[in-house]
Amino acid sequence: MSALLCRPDYMACAGITAAMKSSRYITVLLAAIHFFSFHKYDVCDPEGGVPGIDESQLLPDYDFIIVGAGSAGSVLANRLSEIANWNTLVLEAGGRETEVSDIPILAGYLQKSELDWEYYTEPNENYCLGFEGGRLLWPRGKVLGGSSVLNFMLYLRGNKRDYDTWQSLGNKGWGYEDVLYYFKKSEDNQNPVYAQTLYHGTGGYLTVSEAPCHSPLVEYFLEAGKELGYENRDINGEKQAGFMIAQGTVRNGSRCSTAKAFLRPVKNRPNLHISLNSFVTKVLIDPRTKTAFGVEFVKNNKIYRVRARKEVILSAGSINSAQLLMLSGIGPTEELTKHQIPIIQNLKVGYNLQDHPAAGGLDYVMYKDGQKAVNIDIDALTTLVDYAAEGKGPMTILGGVEGLAFVNTKYANASDDFPDIEFHFLTRVTSNDRGRKLRSIQGIPEDFFNAVFAPITEPSWAIMPMLLRPYSRGRIQLKSADPYDPPLLYPYYFTDKYDMDIKTMVEGAKLVYALSKTKAMQKFESKFNPNIFPACKNIPLYSDAFWECMIRQLTLTVYHPVGTAKMGPCWDSDAVVDDELRVYGVKGLRVIDGSIMPLIVSGNTNAPIIMIGEKGSDMIKEHWLKEGKYRY
Repeated sequence: MSALLCRPDYMACAGITAAMKSSRYITVLLAAIHFFSFHKYDVCDPEGGVPGIDESQLLPDYDFIIVGAGSAGSVLANRLSEIANWNTLVLEAGGRETEVSDIPILAGYLQKSELDWEYYTEPNENYCLGFEGGRLLWPRGKVLGGSSVLNFMLYLRGNKRDYDTWQSLGNKGWGYEDVLYYFKKSEDNQNPVYAQTLYHGTGGYLTVSEAPCHSPLVEYFLEAGKELGYENRDINGEKQAGFMIAQGTVRNGSRCSTAKAFLRPVKNRPNLHISLNSFVTKVLIDPRTKTAFGVEFVKNNKIYRVRARKEVILSAGSINSAQLLMLSGIGPTEELTKHQIPIIQNLKVGYNLQDHPAAGGLDYVMYKDGQKAVNIDIDALTTLVDYAAEGKGPMTILGGVEGLAFVNTKYANASDDFPDIEFHFLTRVTSNDRGRKLRSIQGIPEDFFNAVFAPITEPSWAIMPMLLRPYSRGRIQLKSADPYDPPLLYPYYFTDKYDMDIKTMVEGAKLVYALSKTKAMQKFESKFNPNIFPACKNIPLYSDAFWECMIRQLTLTVYHPVGTAKMGPCWDSDAVVDDELRVYGVKGLRVIDGSIMPLIVSGNTNAPIIMIGEKGSDMIKEHWLKEGKYRY
């Protein structure tokens, strides 16, 4: 019997969210998987899911309370529950993963679903001008596994210098040699060439591998990189600059979220309780001693308060952890006063917001042999059968991203191996969807889509150039003191004093154009999309001003908000946590997620956040076990 029948709480085709019900495409896809599923891989394992506890099983107190079961929280839950004498409670606002979220190619379709907090940025004249209302969707995972369930699964660690810089800022123990141990500890790399090097691990909980399928075109992308002077290499290895076929957190053709990797194997530990659909509204802090002693949360419309004997740990992500700190009285005095929140500790929570902006719409049409080059038809029944029966075929491609590269603009010194632009090479582009779903998810107005993307009928490829180390800093503020009001998000892309962010992005777009002109990509007569953005039509084609116009029109996030609870030494007035991730001035409270990054890493953030969870759990163990009360 199909494993899609394993959970009765889903509809006929299992896991169809409210946002997806209207899409015949998704429905047909799920129906096909339902009828042809033999499942040699675990899309829906009735014995493997994490059921969660009900209210009657809640204890009045726990040693540790972890808020958020995402990329860091899942790791913490696993590692802290290794100590049999410690009881740990994990509170997750969302529910379990769905069958749809396990299918790699459908990553983009999970946004604006029940798995997503569905945050939006506030409008600004410098970016996102082509989107509806000038607002950009910032998806964040509201589900067991957090954003590792929504992301494009790309496994990237950043540059060695990122972590050495963290340490040089006064964060002891966060240098590259220190964090490499934790990257390797999590990892089970399936590439035998990479696995035998000093830079990768095997046997960890987190499966890392290439997708089982890739299109022929990605090989030409690698060849184009060579023409531009870059080696094909493991960009998580000795050097970063170069081109490679993407590796991601996938297992047997299916997404390997942190819930699947770290929580499912330990779900039966009696000292680990996981409570789903549990919305935390406040950290409980004694204002006299400034000690965190528990949390308040809502589940099934009832308010619960649970005490923490040792620590409360916020792993709710850079948006929600910052919001929760401020709602609990920890944040900038002026911000808390504005919302009449009693002040526990004046800290720069919500500041230092950083994200990786990218340029959308850099599509290149192939006028010769394009179909052979891409060879991806996810509407074909054979494609669905391949995936359902074997976990193979185009459905396993990482959200449409097949290749990755780190390149140097004229502003980077190539001899430093510190590239300033990352390429995401996509063979599944906006026009492929024909406006059925992705247009509305991304917030592209219909008239814009019809003018730019709808006329494309030939196979296409695209590269999203991503700015690795933005100078611009944003901020998160409260909308109100109501925890159900989403916070206000101000990424402030391209607002740095000397305009270096937009200048570097322009150079990145020019490098994409140069790649399109290589012999490798001209084999398919690749040409820039002739349907110019409406706002950019009167600007000379391929000029710096033209690329800048495009970048400011379709400014994309690559879903990497970090930094809102900055880690730093006591003399750093912007720091919220110390180098052991303890909140300054408040006992018994740590933040362990991407919000602690003092500077954003030069690459995608999921793997670094998992590393932060690994290192944070060891810090907690060292702190509490050194007294000799507990032993491994």
